[in-house]
Formats: sequence, structure tokens, C-alpha cells
Amino acid sequence: MPFNPELCRNESEVESKLIVQYLLPQLGYTPDTWHQEVAVGSIRLDFLAFAAQVIPFVLDANSPLSVVMEAKHPKHNLNNHVSRLRHYLTSLNVRYGLLTNGKEIRIYEKLQYDIQLVFQCAGKDVEAKIEEISSLIDRESLKARQSVEKSEIEISETKSSSESKRQNSMKVIAVYHNKGGVGKTTTVVNLAAALRKKGKRVLVIDLDSQANTTFATGLVKFDDEEFDDIKGSNILHILQSEDFYPIEEVARKSQFTDPEISVVPSHISLMNYENELIQQEDSKMMLAQKLNEVSEKYDVVLIDTPPSLNLYARIALITADYLIIPSDLKPFANQGLINVKDFIKKINGFRKQIRKPQLEILGVLACKISTNNQFVKHTLPKRLEAIPKRYGFEVMDSVIYDRDDLAKCAEKFLIVGDMEVADPISVLDFKPDSTAAQEFELLALEVLQKIGLA
Repeated sequence: MPFNPELCRNESEVESKLIVQYLLPQLGYTPDTWHQEVAVGSIRLDFLAFAAQVIPFVLDANSPLSVVMEAKHPKHNLNNHVSRLRHYLTSLNVRYGLLTNGKEIRIYEKLQYDIQLVFQCAGKDVEAKIEEISSLIDRESLKARQSVEKSEIEISETKSSSESKRQNSMKVIAVYHNKGGVGKTTTVVNLAAALRKKGKRVLVIDLDSQANTTFATGLVKFDDEEFDDIKGSNILHILQSEDFYPIEEVARKSQFTDPEISVVPSHISLMNYENELIQQEDSKMMLAQKLNEVSEKYDVVLIDTPPSLNLYARIALITADYLIIPSDLKPFANQGLINVKDFIKKINGFRKQIRKPQLEILGVLACKISTNNQFVKHTLPKRLEAIPKRYGFEVMDSVIYDRDDLAKCAEKFLIVGDMEVADPISVLDFKPDSTAAQEFELLALEVLQKIGLA
């Protein structure tokens, strides 16, 4: 059936007349190999087509997802939708994206963290150009291309595996904001779980004397301080001693996620020793030195930090390679970004003295965000746009919304005898198919891409 762009008067007709009735059949996609109105986390896609059909969707480097097709109103300028398509392709590891308003058709290809335009034509010329379009995104050619590329990747990985094992690929990420209550701990523990489920070896370090991450990963199994089994071996001991308390000895296995992760716990006594540690010249570098000793053991280290400008926050930012700044985007959290920026500047001054590269900021992560529809549609975009303009920080693509499942999984407990013991689990283990879990999967993908471990 020929396509006439003049018959498309709205977005719905672009979808039905151009994509469903013309393009998908011409490109060899049968109804069982494409889906309409697909939701993946906070992302909503018009059309998702598969070269090879695999359910459930796989959101990693081996993803079979092949083409995203986005239809817009004929009056819309496609330039205004390119950044959103970039987010879709890079977040979901989809190779190609087709963007159209009926009057114009564009095809973009994902290249690592960006996309490039590889085809463009007017809607009235689509029949004349269908062979060009087919050579890029028809189902059979994509299927064959994926098969060849998979074989090439397997050969390349085999050749380089021994060399890559010798390289120090451990990445250290601090999660920091000097305002409390912005979702820092929730981000650390669930991001750790998402990274672990992607096959990464994960170590979490709690550097906050409030020990929220220690609680959140289920390491506090006592109900009375008399039975406190953490006070004798925690992050404080790592920082105090150069010769004793290596990370492998202090880190504990946490089963709050499956597979389990390693956690260096904190303790409330940490706050009593800050002045003592300040007197130790090497205390600021102790954590970095001890992490070097286990650089072959972990792929990603996540450091939870205190909401302050104190020594422990300094240690975290001196040690880390990368920084995530979680923020609920409320006024005080936003104003606090000025302090964060000044703090990073001072940290980078010290890093320069010790000939360590500048701290790389992955971005401000919108966290604990209201799910109210009006807020998401109207207020949230304005607040996100304000961050780079006012404070000079990039904003991460991922958004973590304030969802009930995040609270429920953190509040789980066990009854042991007559004692109630905290037994939190990650949201990815509590409800793996939930929207909250998918949001952390997307965050993990974004982080892995940005730190070069995707």
C-alpha cells in the first residue's frame, strides 16, 4: 500500500498509516516482532521492533532490541525530539532509532554514548528510498549483522581477556550531597544491587557515622548495643591503621541482594574520632591506598558519604574517581549545590597536589522525585533545566522517583526468637518487575556507560 503524507493529519495517523501499515511490513517486521506503546522504567516508546524476539527484554550490551520508532505530529519540528531519542537509544542499548512526523523521516544510529544521523528523506519520497531504509533497519539484515558482530565480539573478547585481567579496571564512585534526606543511601544500595546483577563485582563503603548504608544492607543484626559486632571492625579501623585492618578483612558479605555484595560497615563511634584522624597526615589517603590493594577484586566501589563538609566527605571525594550528586531538586538541595561545587574545587586542588586526576562528575541525579503527573510534566523539566544553568552541573538522564516499593523493601524484618531483626532487601530483589527496579537498572546502565564498563 503506497504512503501519502498528506493523509497524516495528527500523530496517531503518522503511527497507523506510515509506521504500522507501511514501514513495518515493508521492513519484514511481523506483528509478533514489534510492540506498540512499550514502557521500560520511566521511558515510554511508540514502537519497539526486534531483529530477534527475546522476552523479557535484556537491557545490556547483548540486547536484542533493534529499532525504536517514534512518531510525532506533522507540525512538530523533529530537531526538538532528537535529544529524547538519544536518551532512549543509549539507555536501552538500541542500535537504531527512526524519527518521523510523516513529512520527514530520519534514522539515527547509536555510537557509544551518542547518536548520529545516517539517513534522511521527505515522507513523499519514502517509497523511492525504501531500499536505503531496508539496508539499515529491515529485520533480516539487522539479524544477520547482529550475528556477525556477536561472533566478532566473542573473538575479540577471547583475545583480550588475559590482557584486560592485568589492567586495573576498578572504578570508585562517591555518592555525595552536603544536604541530607536527598536519597543518597537509597541510591547507593539499590545501584549496588543493579550493578551486581549485571555481573559486576561490587564493594560498598559506608563513610557516614549515621551508618544508614550499614543498616540498609542488613548488617545490623543485633537489637541491643551489648551484642554490637560491628564496633570492633569497621571503616574507622581502616582509616586509623596503615598496617592492619585491610579491606578484605573488614568487608562483610551482604545478602540484601542476590548475588551478594561486599560492604565495609560504618559505626556511630566514627564521629568521635574525626579530630584524631585530622592529626594523622596520611588519614586522607588511607582508604585510597587500601583500595589499591584490592583493585583486582572489585569492578565498582560505591562510597556513601555524610551530608556534610567534614573529613569523611573529603576522604570519599579524594578517593573516588567519579561523583554522583543525588538531589530531590527542592530549594535547599539546589542551594546546597553551591557548597558542593566549592567543596569539589577544594578537593580538586588537593588532588592536583598529589598528582591525582580531577574528580569526574557523572552528574546530578534527580532522586526522591514526586510521581504526581502534573509535577512530572510541568515542574520537573523546569527544575532539571535550572541545574546546569544556575549551578554548572550536568544532569543525569536517569530519574529515581519516590515510590512505595523503595520504602517497603527497606523496612523488611525477621523475627528471631523474641527479637525483631532488620532484614532489608534491594528493590530489584523485592519486586524485580517494578518500575522502581527498572529505574535502577537504567541508572546502572547509564553509570556503566559513563565510567567505561558497559
